[in-house]
Amino acid sequence: MVGSIAAIGAGLAVIGAGIGIGQVGGKAMEGIARQPEAASKIQTAMIIAAALIEGAALFGVVVALLGNNPA
Repeated sequence: MVGSIAAIGAGLAVIGAGIGIGQVGGKAMEGIARQPEAASKIQTAMIIAAALIEGAALFGVVVALLGNNPA
């Protein structure tokens, strides 16, 4: 039972990260479409934001898997 709770928590963390990165990427593409001359600045900010989201997701997965350890 504990393992399934950890799997649900890890899954929710990954789903949240996927939604977040999708939002960041979509908004970045909209910004580049509106201002093509700012593409490099927007792309840099997008990559940094995506890396931070991935880090938070990895932290959430680790906490979910280690936090439900009954031992």
